[in-house]
Amino acid sequence: MTADIVIRDGLIVDGTGTEGYQADIAVSGGMISEIGKGLKGNREIDASGQVVSPGFIDIHTHYDAQVFWDPALTPSSHHGVTSVIAGNCGFSIAPCLPEHRSLLGRTLQHVEDMNLATLEAGIPWDFETFAQYLDSVERRGVGINFGCYVGHTAVRLNAMGDEGYERETPTEQELRAMQILVDDALRSGAMGFASSSSATHSGDGGRPVPSRLADLAEFESLLAPLRDQNKGVIATLPGERVKHADLYALQRRIGRPLTWTALLTVKGFPYHEQVIEDNDAAHAAGGEVWPQISVRPLVFQMNLREPFTFNMAPAFRDLMAQPDAVRLDKFADHSWRRMALDDLTNRTAIRLRWESLSVAESASRPELAGKSIVDEAAAAGCSPLDFMLDLSIADSLETRFNSVLANDDEDAIAWLLQRDGVLLGLMDSGAHVSQLCDACMPTDLLGKWVRDREVITLERAIHKLTGEPARVFGLDGQAGRGLLKVGMAADITVFNPDTVAPGPLRRVSDFPANGERLTADAPVGMNHILVNGSPIRSDGMPVQEVLDAMPGKVLRS
Repeated sequence: MTADIVIRDGLIVDGTGTEGYQADIAVSGGMISEIGKGLKGNREIDASGQVVSPGFIDIHTHYDAQVFWDPALTPSSHHGVTSVIAGNCGFSIAPCLPEHRSLLGRTLQHVEDMNLATLEAGIPWDFETFAQYLDSVERRGVGINFGCYVGHTAVRLNAMGDEGYERETPTEQELRAMQILVDDALRSGAMGFASSSSATHSGDGGRPVPSRLADLAEFESLLAPLRDQNKGVIATLPGERVKHADLYALQRRIGRPLTWTALLTVKGFPYHEQVIEDNDAAHAAGGEVWPQISVRPLVFQMNLREPFTFNMAPAFRDLMAQPDAVRLDKFADHSWRRMALDDLTNRTAIRLRWESLSVAESASRPELAGKSIVDEAAAAGCSPLDFMLDLSIADSLETRFNSVLANDDEDAIAWLLQRDGVLLGLMDSGAHVSQLCDACMPTDLLGKWVRDREVITLERAIHKLTGEPARVFGLDGQAGRGLLKVGMAADITVFNPDTVAPGPLRRVSDFPANGERLTADAPVGMNHILVNGSPIRSDGMPVQEVLDAMPGKVLRS
């Protein structure tokens, strides 16, 4: 029988972690119909010298809004990603009542660096419930597969209104209303429940996002529907009121997989080793807690109009809702500068490392690009903060600075990649779009960490990008994803292992309301990508007419 498509003579790495082998793969009706030698297809793709693997799964995205104006979910789909999970950190955009839309938009603006004008122009708002949201996405179509958590912040605002930002303890009626919202979302297909207790997450007006006000009892009560329905994944950022130490016992009580963000590395601070020791013990006892790791240094490219790193300091947090004129006045005020420097030094959730800061772009002084803030401040005879503020004022707040927050210990990253019980995550695709672009992590992993550094095998890397997250999220069942097996959905990547790489970052303005973003839209060696049997990338280039046909599916738990 002649298949629709045959991918011929590639090295099949099937997502299970086992050794690759040479064979053809036949695709018919959007499914993998046969694997073997000498298969025939109406269309044939020559994969000789290339690796054929399942499509990659990005479990930590914020594409909740972008899916409406960019259903191809770029740049993830350029890098072999065929399935994503949105709604992370508790920031889903449903459920949402009409009177809360502006508040939720301002929350996303500040906590996830999403342009408010873009959100207002791009979200259709033809939904209120989570079920209606998934239906709205499904009606419009998706270029790759899209699943979503229901988020704690959205649920709290829906049940408590603006009080969700102000009051720690909900009433019994409000708590029950939140439970019903989570239960309904799960029944409509939510991939689970996401929350954040992280001190780094400040939203509207610089206030802590609503989920940060919730204690462990509230968090656990909202997980009861996952336990009762026995489905869905728990995703959280431990921090202020829900601690990392709480997660293991909590996971055992709920009985569903729990993943948390993020197990990052910092040079000279071996925190990750103790976390892995605790995690290994929990897994050995039958627990299923999955820290997320990343292979890329956490580098933000920010300006001081929206300084994500600095917003954790009270002096900057108080300016989050202020217009540029107020911000410029404060920046020029020397008494404010002294207060801000003290805040950055002593009153932030993470230790600011001035030596990690450099100039990325400056219109008034382009020669400073790539230069160290510490070095330039010393040459100017001022503090690093004074140097940044003076340069930002000269550039009308447009100066961009690179800030390396964490994950800068490559030896520790290599060690974590070889550990079991951790998931690849924190690509943050769709968030911080003008400051960060780590959606290219799969090609970075395959190029730098597999080929160049030989830290892990190709088979292990593919397993961690495909079969492992598919199992944790329940996507690997009959006709599922994450594996190359007969009867599975034909989500397939074909790449050249000798050249694969993420390619350059560039800044574009292609979002609604002329919103700008960093993107990595020119990967190297990512030659063919199929989503449900439809080739969305061919010979290294996107196939726009196929993407326009929306071959992706809305993933429902």
